[in-house]
Amino acid sequence: MISTKGRYALRVMVDLAEQNTDSYTPLGEIAARQEISEKYLEIILKTLVKEKLLKGLRGKGGGYKLTRSPSEYTVWEILTLTEGTLATVACLAQDAEDCARSPKCRTLPMWREFDKMVYEYFSHITLEELAQGFAAL
Repeated sequence: MISTKGRYALRVMVDLAEQNTDSYTPLGEIAARQEISEKYLEIILKTLVKEKLLKGLRGKGGGYKLTRSPSEYTVWEILTLTEGTLATVACLAQDAEDCARSPKCRTLPMWREFDKMVYEYFSHITLEELAQGFAAL
C-alpha cells in the first residue's frame, strides 16, 4: 500500500508542475491548495529537497520549485524516494536478506512478474502527464 507520505509527495509535485513557473511557490500556498497540514508538508518537502527533486528558498520570496522539467520526473522516482520500496513481498525488497525458501517457492516468480509490471507502469508516467490530466489507456 502506498502511504500518505508517497501520495502527498505526488500531489505536491503535481501542484508545482501545474504552476508552470520558474519562481518559488510558498509552502502555505501549496498546503492550502492540497489541503495538507504545513507541518506534515514540511517533512515531505525536506525529503524532496534533500534528494534534489525540488529546490527550496527561505525568506521573503521563498518557497519551492521543481529542479527539472515536469517531463523528466516519473511517478516511480517520486514514490520510491518517499516510500523506500514498492516491493509486493518482503523477499523482493531491495535490501532483503536471501530467503532459504526462494529456490523452491512456487509463488516467487508471480511476485517478481507483478513487481515488474508495477515498475513498468509507474516508470512510464511522468509528472507532466499527471499535471495535464493523466488519462489511462
